[in-house]
Amino acid sequence: MIVLLSLFISGCVNATYHKNKVQAPAKDSLTVGTVQRQIRIGMTSAEVAEVLGSPNVVTTDEQRREVWVYDKISSDVTYSQSEGFGTLLLLGTTRDSGSTSSSQKTLTIIIKFDNEAKVRDFAYHSSKF
Repeated sequence: MIVLLSLFISGCVNATYHKNKVQAPAKDSLTVGTVQRQIRIGMTSAEVAEVLGSPNVVTTDEQRREVWVYDKISSDVTYSQSEGFGTLLLLGTTRDSGSTSSSQKTLTIIIKFDNEAKVRDFAYHSSKF
């Protein structure tokens, strides 16, 4: 009886397992940490482009100095499902469990350059929902 019961239980995975599985952190190369660690006042525009890549928007301020804007949005939807089947003295039962996780993240970085194309100021904003 114990062997049959353990076989019945071992085929089931609960929804909490799936929730933890689908909510694993995503890897992204453009992050707040990257900006905080690698962008410094006085860097050249070439150094910034090497670290962050090409900006989404290049514009100028009122004094005709370049301003770069990076605007990234990502959406993640993950689904995980499992099924189990067990028997207990000729009676069968099935059990399904699963989980769905969805999230959206935004990251906006604004880098202002001086007349010599060196970083004079930068700011960033991040949100997750």
